[in-house]
Amino acid sequence: METGEARLAVADTLAALNAALRRDAGPGLWFKETSARNLRSRDFLAPRGALRTLFPGGQVPGAAVEAVQALRGAAVPPVRSCQQGVAGLAVQLHRTAVFRHVLASADTYARPPPPAAAVSPRVVLHCAALQRRRPAPLGLAQLRAVLLTDHLAAVLRACGANVRLVPAAPEDSVRELLGQLGVDWPWAPEAPSPPEAVAAWKRALSQCPHATAREPGPGADGTLFVVRLRSFLEQRGLQGYDPSLDVLRVTEEELRALAEVERAAQRSLAEAPGSACTVLHVVSGEEELQQQKADLLWRMLEPGALSAAQKHLVCGPVKATSASLPEGASQYYQLRQRQLHKASVMKYGDLAHDESWTEVSRVLTSAAIRFEMLSTAHRSQGGGGPGGLSPQITLDLADGGISTKGTRSGAFVMYNCARLATLFQMYQQAVEQGTYPALPPPPELDFSCLREEGEWLLLFNHILPFPELLQQAAQLPISSSGIRITANTEAVCRFLVQLSMDFSSYYNRVHILGEPLPHLFPPMLARLQLLSVVRNVLHSALATLHLPPLNQV
Repeated sequence: METGEARLAVADTLAALNAALRRDAGPGLWFKETSARNLRSRDFLAPRGALRTLFPGGQVPGAAVEAVQALRGAAVPPVRSCQQGVAGLAVQLHRTAVFRHVLASADTYARPPPPAAAVSPRVVLHCAALQRRRPAPLGLAQLRAVLLTDHLAAVLRACGANVRLVPAAPEDSVRELLGQLGVDWPWAPEAPSPPEAVAAWKRALSQCPHATAREPGPGADGTLFVVRLRSFLEQRGLQGYDPSLDVLRVTEEELRALAEVERAAQRSLAEAPGSACTVLHVVSGEEELQQQKADLLWRMLEPGALSAAQKHLVCGPVKATSASLPEGASQYYQLRQRQLHKASVMKYGDLAHDESWTEVSRVLTSAAIRFEMLSTAHRSQGGGGPGGLSPQITLDLADGGISTKGTRSGAFVMYNCARLATLFQMYQQAVEQGTYPALPPPPELDFSCLREEGEWLLLFNHILPFPELLQQAAQLPISSSGIRITANTEAVCRFLVQLSMDFSSYYNRVHILGEPLPHLFPPMLARLQLLSVVRNVLHSALATLHLPPLNQV
């Protein structure tokens, strides 16, 4: 294996294993192990059933085994052993060498790989939930769409994309809630949409064969035109839209909202001439039909590349186990805040009433809500057609439905984030007192001391694949057919939960800061370096959720 700044990558390793076994083996032959039980004996496996399709009786020739064992490459870890058994062809890596390579680059594995394209992808994320068309408060399904948009924007930006968010300047009550949840939203438009654009669209509609002008007067409800969408759909032969689409009543507000989306896309393209821009509408299921109507209106008014580059990401509904939901997102936030405060008082007593806990309480509430809303996939995989399923979120709103102890909650993730912070605070204090030596540079550490199963689990399942996980979470299947797309919007939350569970199990079993005896320092320092990289990865993942790391919980 080459040394230096090259980053080991799971995808590159799988590709190299496939090529070493047989060049026509296909991309799905090998897979990476993840379970603690299997990782005791192997890291990658080519299953026995798959081997039978390549070799007579599934018996791999000795030359092929030797080729696997001799693998080398900048992104490929060194192979310690390659053996054929009952399960198939099993590969175990040279773990000390992998620890040394990965832990010497503390920051490298806390960020996504550099973009492959010379020009950054350009995306306009339009959250229809913030396009206020009615006086009703922000609902829970709409909150899910807002938080998903906010997280997707952060992941895309981390991976080098140029992202614009619309609409800007939500109303004051919504702005306050978004601030409490740490949502990073533009509070004012970059530049107002020129009024002449709306005026030009009105003129176009007055001459459009699919539109009929509505006379102003009593009962008009602000409708300027009635547009027959079905005839436009049939004429253009567009696919993927709801078959029940019929007419759209166009208002001034509708045209202004559309102009803001177009303006954001135009400004994005102006910064990179010759590039493409995707407009992604993030909507709740209840808003999907209306957004499809707006999509078609834009295609009708501006039949060019911008309007043709529209995609829709649809979120499933939000339900509750109790008889009724809160009236809106603000009430839901207040309920979770009260419940978490009550749980904190029960656990920490009077400490939870200290002023310093005000920000802790806000972050815990934001974490609890974000993980509830984002840990479930927004849409079933493969459900891209009009009949696709939208997985719902079911909230347990009872007082026992949320706590600081639930292992799959945002509060649990933040609790383990604070445990890491406390560990390093205790270590630093001991260093200042002369009890422990300072952490030396990675080349001076003895990583052969890392023999615990939990240590390899943290590195192999969490540190090593994290850059690729971020990259996959940012992938939008823009070229897919139809207007709906599915993104991996749940990946980061699920990753954080599993990382926290594996760290908690390891931390409870292994005493990191031991007796200040010289012969115990090498394993202690190697473990601290491992956990410092775990901390970097944890903080990087939390940043995509706009959750600041906590030093106490």
